Amino acid sequence: MVDLKILDLGCGKKKTPGSVGVDFNKSSHADVIHNLDQFPYPFQNEEFEFCIMDNALEHLQEPIKVMEEVYRILKKGGTVKIIVPYFRSVWAFIDPTHKNFFTVDSFMYFDPDNFYFKNVEYTRATFRANKIVFNEGLKNSFLKKILTLFANKYKRFYEYNLSHIFPLDSITYYLTKI
Repeated sequence: MVDLKILDLGCGKKKTPGSVGVDFNKSSHADVIHNLDQFPYPFQNEEFEFCIMDNALEHLQEPIKVMEEVYRILKKGGTVKIIVPYFRSVWAFIDPTHKNFFTVDSFMYFDPDNFYFKNVEYTRATFRANKIVFNEGLKNSFLKKILTLFANKYKRFYEYNLSHIFPLDSITYYLTKI
């Protein structure tokens, strides 16, 4: 079995096992010390099959440029997993270093089949959103588990009608490079 070549951008002290970790903080568990707001990243084109950004993208100045770099260094068909605080969550606003906030549709701007992309076309980096999940991997109370199940089944209904009353904590996107 062939191992995937994995990149963990903004790994901090919880680097994904078996990955190449990148962080600007010298006390992190990074293999490569690099500021993710500086482009280009120190990797070859199409070097990785999988990239993870776990609570990193919300800290960066230019998410479109970050996604263009991820696009450049991911192989075609590669996957990027992005975990961020949900924009309605207290966790989105509690950290003063957060610069960006994310909704269900935030990554539709990278999908050429989506009307958001067609109307604005911010970038040539293209990804398909394969899966979007609320509170993935979080320990939830019984009521929050029920809400999470509902929100994951009816994402836009939840976002437009309930999220301001019952905010969930995080949102995870699985995007595939086209």
